[in-house]
Amino acid sequence: MSDYDSPWKEALDRFFPAFLAFFFPEVHALIDWSRGYESLDNELQQVVREAEVGRRLADKLFKVWLKDGREVWVLIHVEVQSQREEAFAERMYVYNYRLYDRYRRPVVSLAVLGDEEPGWRPDRFGYSVGGCEVGIRFPVAKLLDYRRDLVGLEADPSPFAAVAPAHLKTMETRRGATARGVWKLRVIKGLYSRGLGREAIAELFRLIDWMMDLPKDLEKEFMQELTKFEEEKKMPYVTSIERIAREEGREEGREEGREEGREEGLRKGKAEGQREGLLEAIAAGIEAKFGAERAQLLAEIRQVQDMDTLRKLYKAIWTAASPDDLRQLIK
Repeated sequence: MSDYDSPWKEALDRFFPAFLAFFFPEVHALIDWSRGYESLDNELQQVVREAEVGRRLADKLFKVWLKDGREVWVLIHVEVQSQREEAFAERMYVYNYRLYDRYRRPVVSLAVLGDEEPGWRPDRFGYSVGGCEVGIRFPVAKLLDYRRDLVGLEADPSPFAAVAPAHLKTMETRRGATARGVWKLRVIKGLYSRGLGREAIAELFRLIDWMMDLPKDLEKEFMQELTKFEEEKKMPYVTSIERIAREEGREEGREEGREEGREEGLRKGKAEGQREGLLEAIAAGIEAKFGAERAQLLAEIRQVQDMDTLRKLYKAIWTAASPDDLRQLIK
């Protein structure tokens, strides 16, 4: 079964400003990005536990500052279920007022709907009794709307112009693995024509690869075609990393990781080959992200024997701002 929630959550973590610019440009324009932003997962989890109305794994909460100096919290719901949820708008309302009640901060609620029903577009919740009115209206982005211009999306430099069609084509090809393989190759190839850097391409590949899962035989065909394409473009951004991760002799543990999460699957390899395979995957990731700075860092990482620490290092590569961020995990 394809995983939508986890790739979306990581995409929001990695490309939050680009997310707002693509789906909610009016909100993006209000924010003073020079002051940065902060993820507030702990605050959201606390409210979710209290609300007892359930949540999607991809829900995210960020602290930002507006251009007028105000601090605002941006709450993002990514709804990826395949059918409507009657209580969705109510859940938006509950999260919003509970966050405000607990932290006394203005909360901007935004929703991305990734379902398959064109007519389901909940954007408000409220009630009125005896002259008292209570409720919420919130902006909504419907992924199905982006089916109308896939060619236009391929020309858009935004990372989410690749994530949106990946999501849509994953839904459309639930019963057609061959068609999914064709679309997966098209979406991945499109990353190279967007003017994105090597790091962004490698990260987006990882997320799209995670979402658009394929059977083993089609996955091999996909990688062969992608390798050929990268060689022609002289841009081996992706296959230089993935070739190591799929190396013969260590494939068993890592293939299981496609269902449980890539880094969790690595620990299922045989003990001796597992550590070396993980170290090689880490080395490839560090090379893609930090280039010439990798030599000393890799020497330090090779001294690490604890597999849990190595798995944390592998996962942290994609969000680390510098080699020092990874060194903090070694200490």
